[in-house]
Amino acid sequence: MTFDKWFEKQDRIVKIILLIIPFVGWVVEILVRISAVLRNASTTNILGLILFILLGGFWIPTLIDLIYFIVADKFLFYE
Repeated sequence: MTFDKWFEKQDRIVKIILLIIPFVGWVVEILVRISAVLRNASTTNILGLILFILLGGFWIPTLIDLIYFIVADKFLFYE
């Protein structure tokens, strides 16, 4: 699965738009994180996937991740 590579190739504004839409943002983050874990099973990627699956449905982690993404151009707990 190379969804994370596809996501990283997109323009910054496209990434932000994909993340800002509530359900779409959650699905995109899950797919990016699963793809990253399958490609590189580091502790950081696994921790990020587990935390986002457990807390991602509340939309607060998505909002925090969106703000972090806008500032740092990467996700929290993502390598």
